[in-house]
Amino acid sequence: MNPEQSSNTGNVFGMIGLGTMGRSLLLNIADSGFPVAGYDRNAEQVDFLAREGEAFPVQAFASLPEFVSSLKTPRAIMMLVPAGPIVDNVIAEILPLLEKGDILIDGGNSHFSDTTRRDAALKEEGLHFFGMGISGGEEGARRGPSMMPGGDTEAYQVMKPILEAVAAKVNGEPCVTYIGPGAAGHFVKMVHNGIEYGMMQLIAESYEIMRKGLQLKNEEIHQVFARWNNGRLQSYLLEITRDIFTYKAPGTEHFHIDDLLDIARSKGTGKWTAQVAMELEIPVPTIDIAVAMRDLSKYKKVRVEADERYAADHPNAIKTGNREELLTQLEQAFYFSMIATYAQGMHLLAKASVDYGYELQLDQIAKIWRGGCIIRAAFLEDIYTAYQQNPKLAHLLLDPQVLALMNETAPGMRAVVATAALSGVATPAFATTLGYFDNFRNGTMPSNLIQAQRDFFGAHTYEVIGKEGIFVHTDWLPDALD
Repeated sequence: MNPEQSSNTGNVFGMIGLGTMGRSLLLNIADSGFPVAGYDRNAEQVDFLAREGEAFPVQAFASLPEFVSSLKTPRAIMMLVPAGPIVDNVIAEILPLLEKGDILIDGGNSHFSDTTRRDAALKEEGLHFFGMGISGGEEGARRGPSMMPGGDTEAYQVMKPILEAVAAKVNGEPCVTYIGPGAAGHFVKMVHNGIEYGMMQLIAESYEIMRKGLQLKNEEIHQVFARWNNGRLQSYLLEITRDIFTYKAPGTEHFHIDDLLDIARSKGTGKWTAQVAMELEIPVPTIDIAVAMRDLSKYKKVRVEADERYAADHPNAIKTGNREELLTQLEQAFYFSMIATYAQGMHLLAKASVDYGYELQLDQIAKIWRGGCIIRAAFLEDIYTAYQQNPKLAHLLLDPQVLALMNETAPGMRAVVATAALSGVATPAFATTLGYFDNFRNGTMPSNLIQAQRDFFGAHTYEVIGKEGIFVHTDWLPDALD
């Protein structure tokens, strides 16, 4: 498959789905000099593309057959439509119009199991298919996203020049690479989003400590986030959080953040990460609790009633003689928790790579996450270095440099969790992360008791120290049976 050996002239790339993301990415590709075509059933979206693409090599279609006919062969077509049955419907509709050797790409947030199924089905049709995670939102799609393509390697090689041209760049290197076979691309994007959930919850809890614990005003909270983002915590999520605290809606004189209802919605990718992690028996507790807190936020009426009934135990202002000292400790706690959250995600990727045969290169994943994506952060350079130096690193927290950072920031982490708990300020992600870390470094967890309990009530047997692989059962109450 070589695009220069195409049997006809025409557009080299097509996009199905001209919503914000699809239209922005298509214009990005056209910006790079590639002639492209877009299709959508919605005539309004087609008109948007036609107007926005007037200065570029762009064609917009409301007819699927005309759209397909406008493309060079082998055709390269991406779908950017909502995950789920809609993807299957689009595939069914376009399949009769395609020929063997054509390339079909799912660029949405599909569940990786759906991608595995579609990959197998389309191979039987003689089509080249891959699922590609795309991160960066509307701005990233238009100016340079991070992209995680996985699946058919031959198809990726054809698409590589286009993808590398439009991807975000860090130190001149494109934030895209071949992830692995099958559904590897969508799996990695799912874990990316799980890490994103954890990071957002940690930022929200930092806000809670500053707002309720230290009773800082929005302007002061903005200054703290701005200071953090200028240091080692630099990240896209802190950058946008900083800016949120200065925004006032047109015509108003108050900060817009105070108008927002405290209910957090989601599209499910964080939940998928937590579910898969449990299936693979990999602990990702910071991601788990982030998902749980979004769920709890939806029970607004119940929370308001509980707020009234438990009025005597309302969060209290944190009593501290040195506010700056606590803010320094909070910066340490956030850094500690951010590292642990990335470590949990990388641990999950390592296990999935083995169990699903994805052949993931963790250093390359960290590398393409450094720019364009939502979880891009300065710390990803440390992750990239860690896995470059030791590709077989069992866990990120065992890297010597990372270990030193965790030890350095642990005192601040402990101080923040303790102070918040004593003041009644909720920090479930911080507290859960600390518990994860303390057990991760615990060579003798109390799980021996759980072994005993399971054997006591269910005769499930247990293992004994020094006798690997030997399972024993004990009659824990022999006298009671006499």
